[in-house]
Amino acid sequence: MPTLSIETNRSFPMRRSRQVSFPVALILAAGLLPAAGCNRGGHSADVVATVNGHAIMRKDLDRGYQTQLGDSPQQQQLSQEQADSLRLNVLRALIDQEIVEQRAAKMNLTATNEEVDAKFAEMKAPYTEEQFQERLKASNQTVDDLKHALRQNLTIGKLLNKEINSKITVTDGDVANYYNQNKAGFNLRETQFHLAQIQVTDAPSPQPGNLQNSKATNDVDAKRKIQALKNRLDSGEDFGTLAMNFSEQPETAPNGGDMGFVGESQMQHADPAVFAAITKLKTGEVTEILPLLDGQSKRPVGYAIYKLLSRDPPGQRDLNDPRVQQAIRQQLREGRSQLLKAAYLEMVHDQAKVENFFAEQIFKNDAH
Repeated sequence: MPTLSIETNRSFPMRRSRQVSFPVALILAAGLLPAAGCNRGGHSADVVATVNGHAIMRKDLDRGYQTQLGDSPQQQQLSQEQADSLRLNVLRALIDQEIVEQRAAKMNLTATNEEVDAKFAEMKAPYTEEQFQERLKASNQTVDDLKHALRQNLTIGKLLNKEINSKITVTDGDVANYYNQNKAGFNLRETQFHLAQIQVTDAPSPQPGNLQNSKATNDVDAKRKIQALKNRLDSGEDFGTLAMNFSEQPETAPNGGDMGFVGESQMQHADPAVFAAITKLKTGEVTEILPLLDGQSKRPVGYAIYKLLSRDPPGQRDLNDPRVQQAIRQQLREGRSQLLKAAYLEMVHDQAKVENFFAEQIFKNDAH
């Protein structure tokens, strides 16, 4: 089911034994899941789990399960055991989401109405009113639904910034140590192109990875979206900002579309047409809209725009190079962030009172 664009935070890692991503991503993948903590009271058939007395409803579990399956024929192939296992994973994600939301509320980090309204306006800005209403209708959502989901994600983002991101420091010594241990990796054997990209595809993807959770749903939508983005670039808007908000490549969108350095031979082998277009660019220029090819079949799967950030000749890149330092700092920061998030989720999970009635039901039914 296509979803209307809403903000997404970076994935929060699940505990190591789990097979699904952090519940923020699950919520966004599902379009909009209702708040898990909107009901209190005893256990009923409609309640699959509770977190500190707050109920998680079966309808939420069912919706998340269907989203995980998508339109894949996998749905017809799952055994009962496989289906129950997937539902357990989805429920674990919902439980963790509820735990983190409760934690944020205790710390008075719940997003305000002003913050929600501002993010809603930003999310809606790229679309005409007609386009917005079409996407809203296609995803079976209301404006109130969207604002509710935005509040959830803004709240969790504020919690992560306070509890985790603010505690991460990368010193000059850390950068130097990493460089010295990986110096060979900064020795360029051929010309390297430092590129940024904006990608748009019609392929199903529950987590496009951009701030707006913006996703084209078909080829017509993809063409319209990439053309609108190219028009905004031509009018002077910042490439990195547009990539963070609208590019559908989850690995690069959070970094403003930054692909890092790509070797000349690698790029030429992957797509000669893209290579030819990029070699004509001067630093800071962008390509026209280009077909995006599948890495194996080489068939078109979408559209892309590339920006040439720099062109580096072969040779050793020095530690004093600002781009080298930036790349190292980013890598060290992201590694520490993932570790802290995993530890944080373990900690708050252990402090919560969780009752998983769905798990109990499976155990009672199957343990003979």
